[in-house]
Amino acid sequence: MDSKRDIFDKIMSLPILKCFYPFYKMHKELLLYLFFGGASFIVSVGSYTYFDLSLNLNELIANFWSWILAVLFAYITNKIWVFNIRTRTIALLVKEIIKFFTGRLATLLVEECILYIFITKLDFGSIAVKIFAQIVVIILNYII
Repeated sequence: MDSKRDIFDKIMSLPILKCFYPFYKMHKELLLYLFFGGASFIVSVGSYTYFDLSLNLNELIANFWSWILAVLFAYITNKIWVFNIRTRTIALLVKEIIKFFTGRLATLLVEECILYIFITKLDFGSIAVKIFAQIVVIILNYII
């Protein structure tokens, strides 16, 4: 039984958190989805900031690379911890990855448009616009 428990189950079993365990167990998938969604947000904004400010990449190129990192992070964490999905073959894994990335392409285009309009054309602050665009993307990904 203990071998089937993941790291989050073990953390929530600690004496200080044990009182929250029933709530956690009932809503585990949603809580982990929110946790890793927040982590994906940090990966996206953090990597964008690095590409934009440290490497001085164009904001649209910086956003594209940060999108790749964030979507890859989201795919891996959702697969392993949120939904606990096991894929039997490499061919199925490749299909799964392509499907996941393809599903996020529409919101990448929306985000690129937001950055283009507000940073390139209107000269708003890059990081503030990225954060705003990420909030829009989160809402759209949920709706889609």
